[in-house]
Amino acid sequence: MAAPALRPEAARTLTRGAVIPAHPLALTAERRLDERRQRALTRYYLAAGAGGVAVGVHTTQFEIRDPEHALFEPVLALAAEELEAHGDPEVVRIAGVAGGTVQAVAEAEVAKSLGYDAVLVSPRVAGADEAALLERARAVGEVLPVVGFYLQTAIGGPVLDRDFWREFASIPSVVAVKAAPFDRYRTLELVRGVAASGRADEIALYTGNDDAIVADLLSEFHVESPAGPRTLRFVGGLLGQWAVGTRAAVSLLELSHRAAAGDRDAYLALGRMASDLVDVNQAVFDPGHDFHGVIAGVHEMLRQQGLMDGTWCLDPAEGLSPGQAEEIARVRSAYPELNDDAFIAEHLEEWLR
Repeated sequence: MAAPALRPEAARTLTRGAVIPAHPLALTAERRLDERRQRALTRYYLAAGAGGVAVGVHTTQFEIRDPEHALFEPVLALAAEELEAHGDPEVVRIAGVAGGTVQAVAEAEVAKSLGYDAVLVSPRVAGADEAALLERARAVGEVLPVVGFYLQTAIGGPVLDRDFWREFASIPSVVAVKAAPFDRYRTLELVRGVAASGRADEIALYTGNDDAIVADLLSEFHVESPAGPRTLRFVGGLLGQWAVGTRAAVSLLELSHRAAAGDRDAYLALGRMASDLVDVNQAVFDPGHDFHGVIAGVHEMLRQQGLMDGTWCLDPAEGLSPGQAEEIARVRSAYPELNDDAFIAEHLEEWLR
């Protein structure tokens, strides 16, 4: 069976490189879906110039799949409606799928029915070894094109070696890979594996290393491939960090593309903001408390800006860590060029209509 193909417009965007926010979940104080604010978030990302959105991923909360919530399809449907209303065929629609093969294929079928372009496959599957993860990816890839995902171990991701990524990238339906191990050595292993597959020209590399965004976008990876030495780069990012400051992220990615083309001023500008962005990320992602407040931190930034009404998560045990809200307020004040405050204030009412 031939691998499903991306829409030409989506393929161009994915290959060129784009800002793809990992979409949060807006809830009421009763922990029910806040449809108005959920739509406002999607509108914000599109207005900010995002080249795609990823829905149903870790930032959207894996618990949306629990029967007591049953929010997977409704949340994907809301984003799909806003994407359709936006009317830009260049915007890539990515749905996260999770669980074992049966569940992941079923979720991919839902995403396909709603007009999504590709699926991001979560590697967090209880009891699954590398062979099972590869078999699941092949099965999902018969429904929609696949985006691979190397998830950090701190939130349940497995350690995956170079051979795994070579085999994964060899699957014809794989169109991109998100590297998010939060580890330079493991990121390099992923890139080497993709190169070794012989499909590096067909697979877009996206950073998910929220603590090393600029480093990834500026890096050249000198690797071996079946055709000889290659230089590979990350072309964009699919990031929880880019669920906040999305308009600023679009400017940052444009700078990285200019730097890759030899623009020294762009390269220097990125170097100056690299550690600032890490500071913003530590406030939002809460590494000081082993990432306990990672999702609530995204919510808190958006709450302080007016897009979300609170930091509630489906799991009542998830929330902000002590001092995290104050840290987020600090970085908003310290780095206005990275937080979109003025842009959001200007458009908030129309997004919340």
